Amino acid sequence: MTQLDGRSPAAARVVPRETQEITKFTDTREVLANARRDISRYGLDDYFIVDVDAHHVESESWTEVIEYIDNPVIRYNARQSAANQSPKVAMTHSTPGLNWQDAMGRIPHQSGLKEEVDDASVHRDVTLVRRAMDSMGIDVQVVFPQLLLQIGNHPYPDVAQELLHAYTTWMVETILPGDDRIKAFVALPFEDPAASLRTVEEFADAPGVLGFMVTSQRHAGVYRSAYFPLYRELERRGMPLAFHAGPRRNDTWSSTMNRFLSVHALSFVTCNMAHLTNWVINGIPERFPGLKVIWVESGLAWVPFMMQRLDHSYLMRQSEAPLLRKLPSDYIRDMYFTAQPMEADDLTLLESTFRAMDAENQLLYSSDWPHWDFDTPGRIAGLPFLTETARRNILGENARKLFGL
Repeated sequence: MTQLDGRSPAAARVVPRETQEITKFTDTREVLANARRDISRYGLDDYFIVDVDAHHVESESWTEVIEYIDNPVIRYNARQSAANQSPKVAMTHSTPGLNWQDAMGRIPHQSGLKEEVDDASVHRDVTLVRRAMDSMGIDVQVVFPQLLLQIGNHPYPDVAQELLHAYTTWMVETILPGDDRIKAFVALPFEDPAASLRTVEEFADAPGVLGFMVTSQRHAGVYRSAYFPLYRELERRGMPLAFHAGPRRNDTWSSTMNRFLSVHALSFVTCNMAHLTNWVINGIPERFPGLKVIWVESGLAWVPFMMQRLDHSYLMRQSEAPLLRKLPSDYIRDMYFTAQPMEADDLTLLESTFRAMDAENQLLYSSDWPHWDFDTPGRIAGLPFLTETARRNILGENARKLFGL
């Protein structure tokens, strides 16, 4: 947390405040004490609030997930890895203590929630999700994995598929039945289009599953015809496809960055920009007009840039995008975006961004809990330029319409 020292804005310097110490053992309700006060401050009890981006920290329950691995050899190796190396990341791509956020971000709370839980009536993870929801005044929270979001870093695609399938099976059998307010996006093994389609066919009807998502960046473009059966099935079912894309460690552009700040600023944004560009320019919205897409955890400042940049290029080279029947910006304006991390440092620019993207109808509130830069519902409720209708839509009504809640 920072504050200005009282001088004029031009001469002001940032003065550090004393910060609250938060560890893996800190109670969620303590971390979110200010968010609880926002419920009264903004009258949030009167709003229907849907959080479309929250992370389940699966590493604390990873030994349970391992038992859901179908392949007996991989399951055996995972058990051995858990017993002899690390039970939290066995058989995954992660090296304990060396991911960007642990090593460079100095953020211990999100890397493992070890707070005490005394409710034995439901799974421990259900209690932790409830604590966050109740503290922020959230009615429905969509959760998805944290560790497995970077499954694209795994050197063995077959193992990655087994881990994703095991986690999803465990999630729909163990966590989602614990509270009908908890929903999920299912991460797809996007490297394999056929396996992705099978994932939709297997889990689309599971109670609590609201959609499917693409996680860490893949080198195969989303325009490949091999993905069309997947898109067609999602369109038929009326289920959205969310992009929570991130880089792989061997991507040269990301490996040049030496600060977590830099990675945080660009990584998800850049990957989603690539996916969105391919999605629009290759005419996927025209091929599958009923398929809704959501762009997750990239903030909002990039959206007007993409609208202007793609329109500008398209108008000069329309022959390279023959399927398009309108400007790229018109397709983008029909897409959904999650708000976090919302760049609210300049409210004039933010208001222009909201207007450009039709935020009143297309923006979805998201917290990104329990990550260090999470946004509470008060971030939306406190925006001075929103009408009451826009405020209610963004906090929950847009999601209600999209997911049929």
